Amino acid sequence: ASFTGSATTIIQGLAVAFETPAVPVIAIVTALVVSFRMGTAAAPAGAADGNTYGIKGTAVATMGMLMVAAYVLAMDTFGPITDNAAGIAEMSDASSEVRDTMDELDSVGNTTKALTKGYAVGSAALAAFLLFSAYIDTVRQAQTLKGIPVMGAIDLSNVGVFAAGLIGAVLIFLFSSLAIRAVGRAAGTMISEVRRQIKANPGIMAGTSRPDYARCVDISTRAALREMVLPGILAIATPIAVGLIFRAEAEAAFLMVATMVGIIMANVMNNGGGAWDNGKKFIEAGNLLDAEGNVHGKRSAAHAAAVVGDTVGDPFKDTAGPSLHILMKLLATLTLVLAPLFI
Repeated sequence: ASFTGSATTIIQGLAVAFETPAVPVIAIVTALVVSFRMGTAAAPAGAADGNTYGIKGTAVATMGMLMVAAYVLAMDTFGPITDNAAGIAEMSDASSEVRDTMDELDSVGNTTKALTKGYAVGSAALAAFLLFSAYIDTVRQAQTLKGIPVMGAIDLSNVGVFAAGLIGAVLIFLFSSLAIRAVGRAAGTMISEVRRQIKANPGIMAGTSRPDYARCVDISTRAALREMVLPGILAIATPIAVGLIFRAEAEAAFLMVATMVGIIMANVMNNGGGAWDNGKKFIEAGNLLDAEGNVHGKRSAAHAAAVVGDTVGDPFKDTAGPSLHILMKLLATLTLVLAPLFI
Protein backbone atom coordinates (compact mmCIF):
# COMPACT_ATOMS: atom_id res chain seq x y z
CA ALA A 1 0.00 0.00 0.00
CA SER A 2 2.94 2.35 0.58
CA PHE A 3 3.69 2.31 -3.15
CA THR A 4 0.59 4.43 -3.76
CA GLY A 5 1.05 6.96 -0.97
CA SER A 6 0.21 7.85 2.60
CA ALA A 7 -3.58 7.67 2.21
CA THR A 8 -3.59 4.06 1.01
CA THR A 9 -1.10 3.16 3.76
CA ILE A 10 -3.52 4.53 6.36
CA ILE A 11 -6.47 2.75 4.73
CA GLN A 12 -4.64 -0.58 4.65
CA GLY A 13 -3.49 -0.18 8.24
CA LEU A 14 -7.03 0.53 9.43
CA ALA A 15 -8.30 -2.51 7.53
CA VAL A 16 -5.71 -4.68 9.29
CA ALA A 17 -6.60 -3.07 12.63
CA PHE A 18 -10.31 -3.79 12.25
CA GLU A 19 -9.65 -7.35 11.07
CA THR A 20 -7.29 -8.46 13.82
CA PRO A 21 -9.66 -8.59 16.84
CA ALA A 22 -11.51 -11.58 15.36
CA VAL A 23 -9.02 -14.32 16.22
CA PRO A 24 -8.03 -12.94 19.66
CA VAL A 25 -11.70 -12.58 20.64
CA ILE A 26 -12.37 -16.18 19.56
CA ALA A 27 -9.39 -17.29 21.69
CA ILE A 28 -10.63 -15.30 24.70
CA VAL A 29 -14.17 -16.66 24.30
CA THR A 30 -12.82 -20.20 24.03
CA ALA A 31 -10.67 -19.81 27.15
CA LEU A 32 -13.58 -18.27 29.06
CA VAL A 33 -16.17 -20.86 28.07
CA VAL A 34 -13.88 -23.89 28.43
CA SER A 35 -12.56 -22.83 31.84
CA PHE A 36 -16.11 -22.10 33.05
CA ARG A 37 -17.40 -25.48 31.79
CA MET A 38 -14.45 -27.32 33.36
CA GLY A 39 -15.16 -25.62 36.65
CA THR A 40 -18.84 -26.54 36.41
CA ALA A 41 -17.93 -30.15 35.60
CA ALA A 42 -15.76 -30.29 38.72
CA ALA A 43 -18.70 -29.43 40.99
CA PRO A 44 -19.51 -32.21 43.45
CA ALA A 45 -22.67 -34.23 42.93
CA GLY A 46 -25.72 -32.46 44.27
CA ALA A 47 -24.09 -29.01 44.34
CA ALA A 48 -26.78 -26.34 44.55
CA ASP A 49 -25.08 -23.81 42.28
CA GLY A 50 -22.84 -25.05 39.48
CA ASN A 51 -22.14 -21.47 38.36
CA THR A 52 -20.07 -20.90 41.49
CA TYR A 53 -17.72 -23.70 40.44
CA GLY A 54 -17.70 -22.32 36.89
CA ILE A 55 -16.46 -18.99 38.26
CA LYS A 56 -13.77 -20.87 40.17
CA GLY A 57 -12.69 -22.56 36.93
CA THR A 58 -12.34 -19.15 35.28
CA ALA A 59 -10.39 -17.90 38.29
CA VAL A 60 -7.95 -20.81 37.95
CA ALA A 61 -7.49 -19.99 34.25
CA THR A 62 -6.85 -16.34 35.09
CA MET A 63 -4.27 -17.24 37.72
CA GLY A 64 -2.68 -19.59 35.21
CA MET A 65 -2.15 -16.65 32.85
CA LEU A 66 -0.64 -14.60 35.67
CA MET A 67 1.85 -17.37 36.47
CA VAL A 68 3.93 -16.36 33.43
CA ALA A 69 3.87 -12.66 34.32
CA ALA A 70 7.66 -12.48 34.77
CA TYR A 71 8.27 -13.88 31.28
CA VAL A 72 5.72 -11.49 29.78
CA LEU A 73 7.34 -8.51 31.52
CA ALA A 74 10.70 -9.55 30.09
CA MET A 75 9.22 -9.66 26.59
CA ASP A 76 7.55 -6.29 27.14
CA THR A 77 10.74 -4.54 28.26
CA PHE A 78 12.81 -6.02 25.42
CA GLY A 79 11.02 -3.80 22.88
CA PRO A 80 11.71 -0.39 24.48
CA ILE A 81 15.32 -1.36 25.23
CA THR A 82 16.09 -2.25 21.61
CA ASP A 83 14.09 0.75 20.35
CA ASN A 84 16.11 3.17 22.46
CA ALA A 85 19.35 1.39 21.60
CA ALA A 86 18.56 1.84 17.90
CA GLY A 87 17.94 5.54 18.47
CA ILE A 88 21.21 5.93 20.37
CA ALA A 89 23.10 4.10 17.62
CA GLU A 90 21.68 6.47 15.01
CA MET A 91 22.33 9.63 17.05
CA SER A 92 25.90 8.57 17.78
CA ASP A 93 26.66 8.02 14.07
CA ALA A 94 27.42 4.36 14.61
CA SER A 95 28.45 2.28 11.60
CA SER A 96 25.83 1.06 9.17
CA GLU A 97 26.39 -2.53 10.33
CA VAL A 98 25.51 -1.57 13.91
CA ARG A 99 22.42 0.35 12.83
CA ASP A 100 21.25 -2.51 10.62
CA THR A 101 21.59 -4.92 13.55
CA MET A 102 19.70 -2.57 15.86
CA ASP A 103 16.93 -2.10 13.28
CA GLU A 104 16.43 -5.87 13.14
CA LEU A 105 16.34 -6.09 16.93
CA ASP A 106 13.88 -3.20 17.00
CA SER A 107 11.58 -5.14 14.67
CA VAL A 108 11.79 -8.14 17.00
CA GLY A 109 10.98 -5.83 19.92
CA ASN A 110 7.85 -4.61 18.13
CA THR A 111 6.68 -8.21 17.82
CA THR A 112 7.37 -9.06 21.47
CA LYS A 113 5.52 -5.91 22.59
CA ALA A 114 2.56 -6.84 20.41
CA LEU A 115 2.45 -10.33 21.96
CA THR A 116 2.51 -8.96 25.50
CA LYS A 117 -0.30 -6.55 24.69
CA GLY A 118 -2.40 -9.45 23.46
CA TYR A 119 -1.62 -11.25 26.72
CA ALA A 120 -2.69 -8.15 28.65
CA VAL A 121 -6.00 -7.98 26.79
CA GLY A 122 -6.70 -11.66 27.44
CA SER A 123 -5.89 -11.48 31.13
CA ALA A 124 -7.91 -8.26 31.46
CA ALA A 125 -10.92 -9.94 29.84
CA LEU A 126 -10.84 -12.94 32.18
CA ALA A 127 -10.21 -10.74 35.23
CA ALA A 128 -13.04 -8.38 34.25
CA PHE A 129 -15.44 -11.33 34.01
CA LEU A 130 -14.47 -12.44 37.53
CA LEU A 131 -14.81 -8.91 38.91
CA PHE A 132 -18.15 -8.53 37.18
CA SER A 133 -19.38 -11.74 38.82
CA ALA A 134 -18.07 -10.44 42.15
CA TYR A 135 -19.97 -7.18 41.59
CA ILE A 136 -23.23 -9.08 41.01
CA ASP A 137 -22.69 -11.13 44.18
CA THR A 138 -21.85 -8.03 46.23
CA VAL A 139 -24.99 -6.22 45.06
CA ARG A 140 -27.19 -9.20 45.83
CA GLN A 141 -25.69 -9.61 49.30
CA ALA A 142 -26.20 -5.92 50.06
CA GLN A 143 -29.80 -6.10 48.82
CA THR A 144 -30.46 -9.13 51.02
CA LEU A 145 -29.08 -7.32 54.07
CA LYS A 146 -31.30 -4.30 53.35
CA GLY A 147 -34.34 -6.50 52.83
CA ILE A 148 -35.06 -5.31 49.30
CA PRO A 149 -35.72 -7.45 46.18
CA VAL A 150 -32.57 -9.15 44.95
CA MET A 151 -31.38 -8.28 41.45
CA GLY A 152 -31.88 -11.04 38.91
CA ALA A 153 -30.55 -11.25 35.36
CA ILE A 154 -29.50 -8.00 33.67
CA ASP A 155 -32.49 -6.85 31.57
CA LEU A 156 -31.31 -4.90 28.53
CA SER A 157 -34.93 -4.18 27.58
CA ASN A 158 -35.02 -1.81 30.55
CA VAL A 159 -34.39 1.67 29.15
CA GLY A 160 -32.06 2.70 31.99
CA VAL A 161 -30.02 -0.47 31.66
CA PHE A 162 -29.78 -0.07 27.89
CA ALA A 163 -28.75 3.59 28.24
CA ALA A 164 -26.03 2.66 30.71
CA GLY A 165 -24.71 0.06 28.27
CA LEU A 166 -24.49 2.70 25.53
CA ILE A 167 -22.59 4.98 27.88
CA GLY A 168 -20.17 2.15 28.61
CA ALA A 169 -19.53 1.66 24.89
CA VAL A 170 -19.00 5.34 24.13
CA LEU A 171 -16.68 5.73 27.14
CA ILE A 172 -14.14 3.48 25.43
CA PHE A 173 -14.18 5.60 22.27
CA LEU A 174 -14.06 8.90 24.16
CA PHE A 175 -11.21 7.71 26.37
CA SER A 176 -9.25 6.55 23.32
CA SER A 177 -9.87 9.88 21.61
CA LEU A 178 -8.53 11.83 24.57
CA ALA A 179 -5.42 9.65 24.75
CA ILE A 180 -4.67 9.97 21.03
CA ARG A 181 -5.38 13.70 21.02
CA ALA A 182 -3.01 14.15 23.97
CA VAL A 183 -0.22 12.57 21.94
CA GLY A 184 -1.05 14.85 19.01
CA ARG A 185 -0.90 17.99 21.13
CA ALA A 186 2.37 16.96 22.77
CA ALA A 187 3.89 16.10 19.38
CA GLY A 188 2.79 19.46 17.98
CA THR A 189 4.47 21.30 20.84
CA MET A 190 7.62 19.24 20.36
CA ILE A 191 7.73 19.96 16.61
CA SER A 192 7.31 23.70 17.24
CA GLU A 193 10.18 23.63 19.74
CA VAL A 194 12.47 21.73 17.35
CA ARG A 195 11.70 24.17 14.53
CA ARG A 196 12.34 27.11 16.87
CA GLN A 197 15.74 25.76 17.90
CA ILE A 198 16.80 25.06 14.32
CA LYS A 199 15.73 28.55 13.22
CA ALA A 200 17.42 30.27 16.16
CA ASN A 201 20.61 28.20 15.94
CA PRO A 202 21.59 27.16 12.37
CA GLY A 203 24.64 25.39 13.79
CA ILE A 204 22.41 22.54 14.91
CA MET A 205 21.86 21.33 11.35
CA ALA A 206 25.52 22.00 10.50
CA GLY A 207 26.60 19.81 13.40
CA THR A 208 28.57 22.59 15.10
CA SER A 209 26.07 23.32 17.89
CA ARG A 210 24.36 21.12 20.43
CA PRO A 211 20.54 21.23 20.60
CA ASP A 212 18.74 21.97 23.85
CA TYR A 213 17.69 18.38 24.57
CA ALA A 214 16.55 19.22 28.11
CA ARG A 215 13.82 21.50 26.78
CA CYS A 216 12.42 18.70 24.61
CA VAL A 217 12.53 16.20 27.48
CA ASP A 218 10.72 18.73 29.68
CA ILE A 219 7.96 19.12 27.09
CA SER A 220 7.44 15.36 26.90
CA THR A 221 7.44 14.87 30.67
CA ARG A 222 5.03 17.71 31.38
CA ALA A 223 2.67 16.58 28.63
CA ALA A 224 2.74 12.97 29.84
CA LEU A 225 1.55 14.09 33.29
CA ARG A 226 -0.81 16.91 32.35
CA GLU A 227 -2.59 15.33 29.40
CA MET A 228 -3.68 12.25 31.36
CA VAL A 229 -5.62 14.24 33.96
CA LEU A 230 -8.82 14.49 31.90
CA PRO A 231 -8.88 10.80 30.81
CA GLY A 232 -8.28 9.80 34.44
CA ILE A 233 -11.16 11.94 35.69
CA LEU A 234 -13.41 10.57 32.95
CA ALA A 235 -12.57 6.97 33.84
CA ILE A 236 -13.43 7.50 37.51
CA ALA A 237 -16.38 9.89 37.26
CA THR A 238 -18.36 8.06 34.56
CA PRO A 239 -19.01 4.74 36.38
CA ILE A 240 -19.83 6.60 39.60
CA ALA A 241 -22.31 8.87 37.80
CA VAL A 242 -23.95 5.94 35.97
CA GLY A 243 -24.32 3.98 39.21
CA LEU A 244 -25.79 6.88 41.16
CA ILE A 245 -28.22 7.89 38.41
CA PHE A 246 -29.31 4.54 36.92
CA ARG A 247 -28.55 2.30 39.94
CA ALA A 248 -27.03 -1.16 40.35
CA GLU A 249 -28.51 -3.13 37.44
CA ALA A 250 -27.65 -0.42 34.94
CA GLU A 251 -24.13 -0.25 36.37
CA ALA A 252 -23.74 -3.95 35.61
CA ALA A 253 -24.73 -3.34 31.98
CA PHE A 254 -22.34 -0.39 31.81
CA LEU A 255 -19.49 -2.58 33.03
CA MET A 256 -20.33 -5.49 30.71
CA VAL A 257 -20.56 -3.42 27.54
CA ALA A 258 -17.51 -1.28 28.37
CA THR A 259 -15.45 -4.43 28.90
CA MET A 260 -16.58 -6.03 25.63
CA VAL A 261 -15.97 -2.91 23.57
CA GLY A 262 -12.68 -2.29 25.40
CA ILE A 263 -11.37 -5.74 24.48
CA ILE A 264 -12.13 -5.18 20.80
CA MET A 265 -10.84 -1.60 20.72
CA ALA A 266 -7.61 -2.52 22.53
CA ASN A 267 -6.91 -5.17 19.90
CA VAL A 268 -7.67 -2.69 17.12
CA MET A 269 -5.27 -0.13 18.57
CA ASN A 270 -2.48 -2.55 19.46
CA ASN A 271 -2.46 -4.54 16.23
CA GLY A 272 -3.14 -1.65 13.87
CA GLY A 273 -0.29 0.39 15.33
CA GLY A 274 2.01 -2.63 15.25
CA ALA A 275 1.15 -3.29 11.60
CA TRP A 276 2.06 0.27 10.58
CA ASP A 277 5.28 0.13 12.59
CA ASN A 278 6.44 -3.19 11.19
CA GLY A 279 5.42 -2.09 7.69
CA LYS A 280 7.95 0.73 7.99
CA LYS A 281 10.56 -1.68 9.37
CA PHE A 282 9.86 -4.07 6.48
CA ILE A 283 10.70 -1.30 4.00
CA GLU A 284 13.77 -0.14 5.93
CA ALA A 285 15.10 -3.71 5.86
CA GLY A 286 15.08 -3.58 2.05
CA ASN A 287 12.31 -6.15 1.60
CA LEU A 288 9.94 -4.01 -0.49
CA LEU A 289 10.43 -4.74 -4.21
CA ASP A 290 8.55 -3.37 -7.21
CA ALA A 291 7.50 -5.38 -10.28
CA GLU A 292 10.97 -4.97 -11.78
CA GLY A 293 12.72 -6.19 -8.64
CA ASN A 294 14.01 -2.76 -7.59
CA VAL A 295 14.39 -2.24 -3.84
CA HIS A 296 12.43 0.62 -2.30
CA GLY A 297 14.15 1.23 1.01
CA LYS A 298 14.92 4.21 3.21
CA ARG A 299 14.28 7.68 1.77
CA SER A 300 12.06 6.32 -0.99
CA ALA A 301 8.51 7.55 -1.58
CA ALA A 302 7.13 4.28 -0.21
CA HIS A 303 9.23 4.70 2.92
CA ALA A 304 7.90 8.24 3.42
CA ALA A 305 4.34 6.90 3.22
CA ALA A 306 5.19 4.15 5.71
CA VAL A 307 6.65 6.72 8.11
CA VAL A 308 3.31 8.56 8.03
CA GLY A 309 1.55 5.29 8.86
CA ASP A 310 3.97 4.61 11.72
CA THR A 311 3.39 8.12 13.08
CA VAL A 312 -0.36 7.48 13.12
CA GLY A 313 0.11 4.03 14.66
CA ASP A 314 2.34 5.11 17.56
CA PRO A 315 -0.45 6.71 19.65
CA PHE A 316 -2.60 3.69 18.81
CA LYS A 317 -0.22 0.99 20.06
CA ASP A 318 1.78 2.92 22.65
CA THR A 319 -0.87 5.12 24.28
CA ALA A 320 -4.55 4.38 23.64
CA GLY A 321 -4.26 0.59 23.34
CA PRO A 322 -2.30 -0.09 26.57
CA SER A 323 -4.39 2.52 28.42
CA LEU A 324 -7.55 0.56 27.64
CA HIS A 325 -6.16 -2.47 29.51
CA ILE A 326 -5.92 -0.31 32.61
CA LEU A 327 -9.32 1.27 32.00
CA MET A 328 -11.10 -2.09 31.86
CA LYS A 329 -9.55 -3.24 35.14
CA LEU A 330 -10.17 0.14 36.76
CA LEU A 331 -13.87 0.11 35.83
CA ALA A 332 -14.33 -3.41 37.16
CA THR A 333 -12.50 -2.67 40.43
CA LEU A 334 -14.21 0.68 40.97
CA THR A 335 -17.73 -0.66 40.46
CA LEU A 336 -17.01 -3.58 42.80
CA VAL A 337 -15.73 -1.33 45.60
CA LEU A 338 -18.61 1.15 45.27
CA ALA A 339 -21.36 -1.41 44.62
CA PRO A 340 -23.28 -0.68 47.88
CA LEU A 341 -23.67 2.97 46.82
CA PHE A 342 -25.62 2.00 43.71
CA ILE A 343 -28.42 0.07 45.43
